[in-house]
Amino acid sequence: MRVYSEAGKSVLANFLSESTEGVGSYNPTQGVRILEYEMQHNENSKGAECRFELWDCGGDKKFESCWPALMKDSHGVIIVFNPDLPSHVKEIEMWYSCFVQQQQLLDSQCLLVAHHKPGGAGDTENLTLPSPLNRLQLVHFSLEDDPEDVWMEFVKYLKSITNLVNENRDREEMLIIT
Repeated sequence: MRVYSEAGKSVLANFLSESTEGVGSYNPTQGVRILEYEMQHNENSKGAECRFELWDCGGDKKFESCWPALMKDSHGVIIVFNPDLPSHVKEIEMWYSCFVQQQQLLDSQCLLVAHHKPGGAGDTENLTLPSPLNRLQLVHFSLEDDPEDVWMEFVKYLKSITNLVNENRDREEMLIIT
């Protein structure tokens, strides 16, 4: 059974990490691809750079045995889907349950990205998601339209994840000290 394939996960991962790997052709991700990304955590502080790894997970159910390794020590999840395919909504519910709820991540640690492919319906106004997906931050993405919008949402998302990780680390350090 094919699950969650051709959603645009690799297109988004390539865009966000500024990678040109596989641009212009569809090649299903086999297992996982790890892309690295660096970002200034605070515009005012020099040298405060954060390194992120984007794990681009293949959407085929045959890679399910890889999922535990993908989830281990993850701090955030970006779920990409094609809103023009009704089956994707059901599939992202499964991904949300597995990668977010079962890992006890907060909803704020999950970003939903509706990838609008060229020639698709592109209806961003009437997309309704079932609970609990409707509580998540949803970003609409199309390389043809405003890629800078998704870029800005991605940066905001990474900053929120970084802040959460730092707060947790500070809390753990205080527990050790006291």
